[in-house]
Amino acid sequence: MHGLSDLIYQTLTESFSPTALTIEDESHLHAGHAGAKEGGHYRVKITAQQFEGLNRIERHRLIYSTLHPYLQNGIHALAIHAITPGEAVYIYNTTSGLLKQAV
Repeated sequence: MHGLSDLIYQTLTESFSPTALTIEDESHLHAGHAGAKEGGHYRVKITAQQFEGLNRIERHRLIYSTLHPYLQNGIHALAIHAITPGEAVYIYNTTSGLLKQAV
């Protein structure tokens, strides 16, 4: 990571103390796109307890609010995958086959 990716990472880490966080700069995938001149394209994957009890829209709004300064200058597009630690365990267990169904 570098530049704006680092700032996004630092801001989200300070705001949410996530148990997992990745920032992917996907700007190169949009080279030549008219919006690419206005800023970068980023994908955020974050796992944090603060998302407990919030629906997907509320989680996204929280992240947009936190990253507002960068949305004004630097971020053109932002894809968000925001989950709780409990959801992360469930996703891991179901995709890895470790979750057993009660008989």
